[in-house]
Amino acid sequence: MPLTLTVLGTASPHPGPGRPCSGYLLSGGGAEVWVDAGPGTFAALQQHTDPARLTAIWISHLHADHSADLLSAAYAFAFGGMTPAAPIPVYAPRDCAHRLAGFFGRADVDFLKGVFDFRALYDGHDVRHWNLRLTARAVAHGTEAYGLRAECQGSVLAYSGDSGPCAALGELAAHADLFLCEADIDAHREGERVHLTPEDAGRIALDARVRELLVTHVGPTLTRETATARAAAVCGRPTRIAVEGDTRTF
Repeated sequence: MPLTLTVLGTASPHPGPGRPCSGYLLSGGGAEVWVDAGPGTFAALQQHTDPARLTAIWISHLHADHSADLLSAAYAFAFGGMTPAAPIPVYAPRDCAHRLAGFFGRADVDFLKGVFDFRALYDGHDVRHWNLRLTARAVAHGTEAYGLRAECQGSVLAYSGDSGPCAALGELAAHADLFLCEADIDAHREGERVHLTPEDAGRIALDARVRELLVTHVGPTLTRETATARAAAVCGRPTRIAVEGDTRTF
């Protein structure tokens, strides 16, 4: 089966009406993976699948706008009648389990083992679920953060997560069918490279020779339309904006 990407949320740095923060449902090869769990995305996820049947959860980094709805999932799975048949693998930075346990005022993480199976990401982490392969690369974000390359029977999705310009993004995106890339900021602050401008996103897509660029995670200093137009002017290939509820198969 081809890859399917469903957009659950794109907002930065907080959710808005009808617009959750970063989150996506990736389906292919018999697997369903929740990619990033920004606030509001757990509710959106339920519109497209039964969360208890997820194959895995993949978290790019632990900033709240990409991970906070793991708490909602924990309540649903542990107390809300959505208990999965087996603990769901959670691929995330190494402190994820302790961060989540802290919301419950717990120092240990053992009480989460009934619903989550935490597995630490690292640069080059590679795992296969059925016919879906997930590869992580460390990216530049001022904290432990990863981008994702997902491959399924010849189809390739690349996802930037949150990142400043870095070589790993180009490697992840190389010849991808779809490059899901943030364009969070209007311009870089002096000495700071933790997010991408629309021009950065377009340039990475161009150099990586992706088939299509999908712009996401546009911050409050830009409109989504402006960010997409600016990225397209550099990219020179199909460029669209990620919109909540959209599903793309490729």
